[in-house]
Amino acid sequence: MVCLFPAPLETCVEEVRGHEAYLRTGPHYDFEHYKQLVHEITQAFSGISKEVLEIKGRLRELDQADLCEHIEKLQSKEKQKLELTAKLQLAKQQAQDHPEDEGCLEGIQEIKHEIIKNKEALSEIMQDFKYDSEECD
Repeated sequence: MVCLFPAPLETCVEEVRGHEAYLRTGPHYDFEHYKQLVHEITQAFSGISKEVLEIKGRLRELDQADLCEHIEKLQSKEKQKLELTAKLQLAKQQAQDHPEDEGCLEGIQEIKHEIIKNKEALSEIMQDFKYDSEECD
């Protein structure tokens, strides 16, 4: 099966690398450069979102409501992953700015655990999507 969603992964990797570069500019962060990167990534996700809506539309035309439901679940989990990633980035910056605060490190570990659970859920949804799409053949 061809992956329908390769671009979000590449876009997320770019964003994470961008945030790591941003953190290296601390304590006097280069916010303008990071803000531009976030803008570019937001535009990329907007394009991806339009593509996903088109795919869902085609699936509806083909009377594939179950596949549409999987895509909607994927979108929800991807949104949650983005929110967790942003939360993790803020926690990392907080830890960098306040190295004496051990609570920051604990918070980072908790968020990382939530991200792992989210990725497991995404994987499960993708498996269901694959299984159901093979039934359509």
